[in-house]
Parts: sequence; C-alpha cells; structure tokens
Amino acid sequence: MHKNITKLLAGVACLFAFGVSAPSFADAPAKTEPAATTAAVATPEVAPLAVPAAAPAATTAAAPAPAAAPAAAPVPNKGDTGFMMICALLVILMTIPGLALFYGGLVRSKNMLSILMQVFVVFALVIVLWCVYGYSLAFTEGNAFFGTFARSFLNGIWDPATGTFAVAATFTKGVVIPEFVFVAFQGTFAAITCALIIGAFAERAKFSAVLAFVVLWFTFAYIPAAHMVWFWTGPDLITNATTAATEAAKAGWIWQKGALDFAGGTVVHINAAVAGLVGAIMIGKRVGYGRESMAPHSLTMTMIGASLLWVGWFGFNAGSSMEAGDLAALAFVNTLLATAAATLSWVFGEWITKGKPSMLGGASGAVAGLVAITPAAGYVGPMGGLVIGLLAGVICLWGVTGLKRLIGADDSLDVFGVHGVGGILGAILTGVFAAPQLGGQGIFDYVTNKMSADPYSIGHQVWVQTQAVGTTIIWSALVSVIAYKLVDIVIGLRVPEEEEREGLDISSHGEQAYHG
Repeated sequence: MHKNITKLLAGVACLFAFGVSAPSFADAPAKTEPAATTAAVATPEVAPLAVPAAAPAATTAAAPAPAAAPAAAPVPNKGDTGFMMICALLVILMTIPGLALFYGGLVRSKNMLSILMQVFVVFALVIVLWCVYGYSLAFTEGNAFFGTFARSFLNGIWDPATGTFAVAATFTKGVVIPEFVFVAFQGTFAAITCALIIGAFAERAKFSAVLAFVVLWFTFAYIPAAHMVWFWTGPDLITNATTAATEAAKAGWIWQKGALDFAGGTVVHINAAVAGLVGAIMIGKRVGYGRESMAPHSLTMTMIGASLLWVGWFGFNAGSSMEAGDLAALAFVNTLLATAAATLSWVFGEWITKGKPSMLGGASGAVAGLVAITPAAGYVGPMGGLVIGLLAGVICLWGVTGLKRLIGADDSLDVFGVHGVGGILGAILTGVFAAPQLGGQGIFDYVTNKMSADPYSIGHQVWVQTQAVGTTIIWSALVSVIAYKLVDIVIGLRVPEEEEREGLDISSHGEQAYHG
C-alpha cells in the first residue's frame, strides 16, 4: 500500500509541474521572437540583392534605378545543421549509456540496475519537460532570470501559415541553424545535468523521490541558471553601441555581467554538484558507510563509461560553438588536450601519494579534465587548456580525498569532488587564460565585428567569473534544500534500511543486473 501511495504522489508531483507550467496555445503568438541564441535574425551586413533593370530604349532617357530588394534572410547551412545534430547525438551518448555505465560500475553490484534505471528515466523525463516548458522558460526573452511561455510545447517554431521553420542565431552574424536543432542540443544539456546529481546519493534514495526532486530542481534551478548564463538575443541586431546596450539589457543576469561560460561550467557542473552535495547531506550516509566495503563492483564498466563520456564531450564542447568553424575546432582541441593532461596529473598524483596508479584514478582524472575545460573550451588557447587540465587532475584528486573528509558527507560517487571542484576551478581559470596575452580569445566586439580593442583585464574577468560561480552555488543550494524537503515531506527521500541492505535492484525494481 505504501509503495502505491508513493508512486501516486510521484505522479501527482510530475503532473503538477506540467499543469502549472503549460499555458494554452492561444497565449503564445503565432510568430514570436525566437529565443536567444534563438533570436529572430536581422541581417544588416548581408548585401541587398541587386535587381537588374531592363535596357532602356535608344530614344528615351535612362530610367531611374529601381529600389534594391530587401536583404535576404539568412538560411541555415546544411553543414552546420548536420554538425549540430551530430553534436546533440554525442551528448545523448554521454548520458545513455556513458554516464549510466560510469556510475553503474562505481556502485555495488546489488545497485547496478537502480543507477542505470535512474539515469535512463531521468534523461527521458527531462527531455519531455524541456520540450513542454523548459526550453521556452530558458531561451525566450523575459526578464533576467526566466523567459516566457511563448515557446511552450515548442509552439511557434513551425509556422503553417507561411510554411517556414524558425531559426536560431549563432555567435556569427548572418549564420543561423534550425531552431529545432538548437532545442534538441540544449535539451541534452538539461538532461545530463539532472542525471549527474544522482551519483551523490546513489544506493539509498527512493526512485519516486528522485523523479519528483528532478522535476522541482529542473524547473527552479536548471532553467533559471541556463537563462541567466546563456540567454541573449544574438549578434545580428547589434550594429552600434546603442543597439549593443539595448540587446545586452535583454540578456540573462549573469550574461549581462560579462561572465564567460562556453559549455556549462556553472550551468551544468557546479549547479549539479551543489544539488548532489545537498542531497548527500540531507538524505544521510549509506548504511555501513565507513565500516563496510563499498568498493566499485566493475571498474571495467566505469572505464567504458568514462571513454564514452570523453568521446561524447567533443559534441558537448565543440557543439557549443553552434557552427562548424574555427571556434568548434578550438574547443575540440582543448577538450582533447585538457582531458589527457588531467588524466596524467591525477594518475601520477595518485601514484606519488598512494604508491600505485589505478584505473579508477585514470577514469576520474579524465572526467575532471572534461569538467574543468568545459567553461573555457572556446575561450582559451591550447596551452591554457593544458594548464587547466594539469591543475584539474591534482586539485580534483584532493577534492575526492582531503576535501571530502573535511565536508564529512557521503557523496557516493564524488559528484562534488569532481564536478563541483573541477567546475569552480575551470570557471575561474577561464577568466585567466581567456586573456589574449596568454593565447586566449579575449572579448569579441559585435559592434566592430572583431576582437575588442579594449585591454583585457584578467583581474576584472576573474572577479566576474567568481560572481557567476557564487551565484550558481547559492541559487542551486537554496532550490535544492527546499526541493529535497518538500519531497521528503510528501514522499520520503530514503528507502528503509532493510531495502537498502538488500539492494535497490531487487527492492525497488524487482530485477538483478547479474545472475548466478
């Protein structure tokens, strides 16, 4: 009876989120301004189409020149479109099966399927929520923290009256991609962010509680973070200082401050890590923690998962350039180099301090490097990426050992030690190594359409990056505490002790990962 009530309450929580967030289609205009980075694109720099005049008769005066036709609207390039679709597929690969196998190998065998199930279903749940209301609230023009419901149910992207699809702006004037592609790409980011959280309280949380928490946290933590950090109206409407100021005022709160986050150091990694740490503290330690062996049951699975994460991360970072060009190539190289450097620094750090290098250390080091380079991938030069990777390996090694002991929480799969510490490190160092004098990209000036001529201040940018980090930590922590508390009151966060000892595969799902 208790299980039936729990399932019912979880379903009610999900339905409540759908109900309060979904306006009628009549509320949304038939043709709205596409969301930033999905802003409707004006193309001032596109040359007008010349219309040839008919040759005048020999006996008449020359006819006045006809008026030039209006500038042609930009059309998505098939190469960019295909590139972005592949990048979205790579991010899906990161989550299912990459993250699922990485996490699954780290838990005990009696909880393997529970982790796979949580990652798989959380991914599916968030994709649905994203298309129903999440995308609209994150990437339409509203205020500095939330968008509007103009794109709820993806309304308005296809216009049947004109037979046209809306497009999304990129970081290059006059270059666009189909908005549906942008929706899918950003949806995969939302899904993996929510799935990352569950590693912090693995092996003891109720499945229904996990789903209910994800609905609340996605709505009130992920969506505003994505809007604050990434929402802007695109570059195409910027033609002078006045329009630059006007468009900047429409952007998200952290974007307006000038923070640099190429692919999600704050939005994804710090955001999820803080939520995971809060959950580990509020749910409590696993039964037998510190007294019984809780070693990973399959480092083979973990290595496979880490490899899939590394491969998929090229879509995560390079795809955040929004087009197949130089910026994507830079992000690609940085993702390759920083991850390799972090793997080596973690392995050698562990070798020096513990006497032996481990496969777990190598896999963890790779993920630490991927996390740290994420906010910097398109802003820093390769040597800046190398330094970030080397530092990430050893600092995140401390994060899962020394810092973990200081905090005292049972962060089961070291979500905060890797994603939190690595995300903070990468976000702040982005401010350092984005400097042109250190090989970085500096700041792009869309008025002149070239790199800014103003001197780049490392100190100022690091301060801006620190503000972005602090805002993300505080916002995620507050939302997480409230969400966990609400779920605990309504459903209960934790399985009973006897079910935890039996293993969640059997007690929660009635299945086993292994037989014999």
